[in-house]
Amino acid sequence: MVPYLTRPKPGEGAEVRRTPEARLDEAAGLARAIDLDVVASGTVGLSQIRPATYLGTGKVEEIEGLVKANDAGLVFVDAPLTPVQQRNLEKAWAAKVIDRTALILEIFGQRARTKEGVLQVELAHLNYQRSRLVRSWTHLERQRGGFGFLGGPGETQIEADRRLIGERIIKIERELEQVKRTRALHRASRKKVPYPVVALVGYTNAGKSTLFNRLTAAKVRAQDLLFATLDPTLRVVALPGGERVILSDTVGFISDLPTQLVAAFRATLEEVIEADIILHVRDMSHEDADAQAQDVGDVLADLGIDADDHGRLIEVWNKIDRLDEAGRTRVFNVAERRTGDEHPVPVSALTGEGIDALLDAIRQRLSRERVTLMLDLDPSDGEGLGWLYRHSEVLERRDGENGRVHLAVRVEPDRADGIERRFGARRMAKARRDG
Repeated sequence: MVPYLTRPKPGEGAEVRRTPEARLDEAAGLARAIDLDVVASGTVGLSQIRPATYLGTGKVEEIEGLVKANDAGLVFVDAPLTPVQQRNLEKAWAAKVIDRTALILEIFGQRARTKEGVLQVELAHLNYQRSRLVRSWTHLERQRGGFGFLGGPGETQIEADRRLIGERIIKIERELEQVKRTRALHRASRKKVPYPVVALVGYTNAGKSTLFNRLTAAKVRAQDLLFATLDPTLRVVALPGGERVILSDTVGFISDLPTQLVAAFRATLEEVIEADIILHVRDMSHEDADAQAQDVGDVLADLGIDADDHGRLIEVWNKIDRLDEAGRTRVFNVAERRTGDEHPVPVSALTGEGIDALLDAIRQRLSRERVTLMLDLDPSDGEGLGWLYRHSEVLERRDGENGRVHLAVRVEPDRADGIERRFGARRMAKARRDG
């Protein structure tokens, strides 16, 4: 397998945000994510993109020699290839050729575990396949994960059948629409509890799942592997003071994420769209951390989320345990210079450093628009007292001389009216609350 990174020179085509070395390392990581054996790799500087082969003649011949010398059966070109370019390169190298979109789709195909995840990936693959008439159609007979690029049952190079693809797309879209409605019902039922939703987003391998496990004591798959997590996971987390939130771990983002996947996973990513707080987890030990943050911002923008809305988004600067002393000092100094809502929270999901500060930051952010209520409870109302501790933030408790329990609690605005009716609560004046 020969993963080859090909990028236009600076000033020609799209802006180059990250170093060629980092892109090459990521390309090799994508290959290893589905257990491909990387036998050779390299970068190619292009003065122009050739319509027939993407690469120049000399470079095509050079890579042909590498393919033969290493007896490679697959070449991964980390760039978007047209069907014609892909076909011509396969003829020149006598090996299967896939581009970035195809490999990411294959990874997602192998990672999907739930019915929803499988449907989403298949929909993305079908839309990709429909646009590439030179590729094969498997007539829906593959049984394993993945969708047809790396061999297996049904891959017989049968010409793509547009009618079958179109019918299958319509069927999947209907099933996913039902999934979307089910998710909407689940969100509605959660709002009745209601717990605020905190969603984790970030570049793939930024440490979201490790942070999720740290915060929830869960055992979600967390590996030093691109796209280790695909299907979303939700757990309840207790904040300082006893308030509970629902934490949602989502699929990692990546630069040049195929548009088919963004569209297909929109139902899953609605957990992010609907979240009260978004934690943008960043790998601060990575040399291209800033470029990765920009890529995440681009995907959030595709979802209609403003990455600069720091009233809703908290940056979590993860993996500080990997930094040397100079690196730690720099990261903490930069963090301290950012004030207000732009202030990030440096953490190590692996060691637990900074986790208490992160939980407190979430609590403070959620409490801003909440309503503070004063209540007097009869001492025999143990059920009501327990309910308040479970579903509100108890700020203060005093036992009166007459045996009644005096409480100050903070709740979401849409819950305040119900508590006022049930417990005869009264709202604390805003000026007093702010003080």
